[in-house]
Amino acid sequence: MDFSCVEEINEGIIVKHVRNFNLEHIFECGQCFRWSKQQNGNYIGTAFERVIEVEKKDEDIIIYNCTEEDFRNIWSEYFDLYRDYKSIKELLSKDDILKKSVNFGEGIRILKQEPFEIVVSFIISANNRIPMIKKAINNISKKYGKEIKYKGKNYYTFPNVDELSKATLEGLEECSTGFRAKYIKDTVEKIAKGEYDLEYIKSLNDNECHKILQELKGIGPKVADCIMLFSMQKYSAFPVDVWVKRAMHYFYLAPDVSLKKIRDFSRQKFSNLSGFAQQYLFYYARENKINI
Repeated sequence: MDFSCVEEINEGIIVKHVRNFNLEHIFECGQCFRWSKQQNGNYIGTAFERVIEVEKKDEDIIIYNCTEEDFRNIWSEYFDLYRDYKSIKELLSKDDILKKSVNFGEGIRILKQEPFEIVVSFIISANNRIPMIKKAINNISKKYGKEIKYKGKNYYTFPNVDELSKATLEGLEECSTGFRAKYIKDTVEKIAKGEYDLEYIKSLNDNECHKILQELKGIGPKVADCIMLFSMQKYSAFPVDVWVKRAMHYFYLAPDVSLKKIRDFSRQKFSNLSGFAQQYLFYYARENKINI
């Protein structure tokens, strides 16, 4: 467990003595799209039909607009606070090359996000830039989700399967999803009809999970790995995007190695810690603009 205790305050809760937790590392490492940095350094985000604000103060985390019950039932798991990241970092740092990335992104934690939201979000992410991904997801939430108010501002929940299944192709296109609208509509319809059950898919072993996710339109190997890692707790997943590809070529492999070979090599090398290694490598490569 990476915290000592929780105390309620008027505006929310204080999580005391939190270890291995850096707001920027967590929210800027490519795993989530609904968190926004505020001028004071806090982050405000929407998840599980709630809006919270997170502040780091010395060794403590303050979560505003949150009860102790919500922390126990939702946010402690969402932030993966029962996992000892120190032991993960120690194991990965035995690799002298990876050690540099681990030290750079030392406060990363892999969030446990809602599978349906992550399926749609990472379909949108394919061949897309982060500002455009965030815009499309926010547009979908505003159009099909529910309104929540926090500090006088309007926020919107990500729609559930039933809510989004009512969306037309034109409606999704109006949300700035581009060519991905048809993939979203087809995938949402199949989930809504029960042809694909995300909880069942989550229960499969990692290889089967990776395989069946790719039966849904708009989901290839990289997107499937992202869904597995960020919402299904499949930590052997190793998403290979342009930054991870550059990092793996730069540190470990020849430039002509294929994406599949990068994934296979990485999963064999890092095993069930592959997803954690991927996040450290991705953040290091992108922030340092590694090229080959």
